[in-house]
Amino acid sequence: MSEKQYIQPSDTFDSARFGFTQVVTSPPGTLVFVSGQVGLDRDLKLIGEGDVARQATQALQNLGSSLRAAGAEPADITMLRTYIVGYEPAQAALLAPPFESFFGGRPPASTRVGVQALAAPGLLIEIEAVAVIPG
Repeated sequence: MSEKQYIQPSDTFDSARFGFTQVVTSPPGTLVFVSGQVGLDRDLKLIGEGDVARQATQALQNLGSSLRAAGAEPADITMLRTYIVGYEPAQAALLAPPFESFFGGRPPASTRVGVQALAAPGLLIEIEAVAVIPG
């Protein structure tokens, strides 16, 4: 069975220092699509009001739980999309630690988007993922 490949094209910038991989390929398997996860706990309590890094940590915990429920794990993620209210590039340093911890140094392909608002007041970040469970 082949494994995922993490590809850094020679004619694009090195994305590793920004916490994502330019291209990820995956062997055949089961696709897992995880809806956007936010900083709410199971009781709908907002974790980290006003703190994007704490909300990211909770959203990633929720993402991990969702993956496990499907028989997947963070290493199976091939594409990640992160939506951040009022995103500014300086926030990248605040977000790096929870993402590095979650992915253990092997981040997936990723897109980060600044948005005006999310589904509920107080939410600052939403993270959705596509994973492949090797077949």
